Amino acid sequence: MSGNPDVNNYETLKSQIGELLILGRENAGRAVNTILVQTYWHIGKHIVEFEQGGNEKSEYGSSVLDRLSKDLTLEYGKGFSRSNLFLIRQFFLKFQKIQTVSGQLSWSHFCEILKADNALEISFYTKECEKEKWSVRELKRQMKSMLFHRLALSKDKDAVLKLAEKGSEIQNPKDLLRDPYVFEFPGLPDPMTFSESDLENRLVANLQNFLLELGKGFAFIGRQYRITLSNRHFFVDLVFYHRILKCFVLIDLKRGEIDHQDIGQMNLYLNYFRKEENTEGDNAPIGIVLGAYKDQILVEYATENISNQLFVSKYQLFLPDKESLANELEKVLHQQSNT
Repeated sequence: MSGNPDVNNYETLKSQIGELLILGRENAGRAVNTILVQTYWHIGKHIVEFEQGGNEKSEYGSSVLDRLSKDLTLEYGKGFSRSNLFLIRQFFLKFQKIQTVSGQLSWSHFCEILKADNALEISFYTKECEKEKWSVRELKRQMKSMLFHRLALSKDKDAVLKLAEKGSEIQNPKDLLRDPYVFEFPGLPDPMTFSESDLENRLVANLQNFLLELGKGFAFIGRQYRITLSNRHFFVDLVFYHRILKCFVLIDLKRGEIDHQDIGQMNLYLNYFRKEENTEGDNAPIGIVLGAYKDQILVEYATENISNQLFVSKYQLFLPDKESLANELEKVLHQQSNT
């Protein structure tokens, strides 16, 4: 005998109301955020226009913000500290067209993005936040690891400008690559003593952060993926599937310097996956050999004439040197502009 129909109907009613309430609160939160961000933009516009017709270096800026902070806090309560008013002012200066202000991002997102050093970075991190729906925490990590610089250094000037304008776009296997990859999250105690299996264990244990570092589109398939050839067993450290490129991505980890034999072994794995693991609709697999060091000349000779999509890159267990990366990127942009 079925349950009481009145009870079943009531539970359905309660569930429907609950879903509407959750959706309504989410929509209300987004609407409040959009209004807040737009309000701050207009406040910033008024402040800048007051300062000698919008001159960013106005001699009156400091005293204006000091006075506004005291008066607005007295009349309207919290939220108008001098530091927040400075950010509001910077917000307008960096996004002078309100059409460029994303309604998807919170004020906390913009506070982090405004810490970037130049317009290219600001545009890139804004686009990436929109596309990837990064939380503020994810945004902080990507900015701290200098993601924009690491992606931009492998590109020419036009590609850097496109990267800043549209964010990162995965259109071909090369777009997956970062050099270096930054694995500061595993917390290995001593880079000189850990083994490759230690690194693999820590990466898998921190899978969410690891996937964020790898970039968009990665789905984890497994670790120590066994391949059997001529009654011999081989093991691929990490296997992923990339939903955008529609292919397997194989990653082999090396504790020290990458050797030519490591590249040959990855080529074997790729040939196996292409013939034995791929199914209809899959594209050719991609292989990435990751080591702490790489010899560029050795890599060039070892990968020449290999038809598979095989890449060699570095990883490091600490954040990159911001000043060095910024200087290198400046050289790329400067050299390109003079050619």
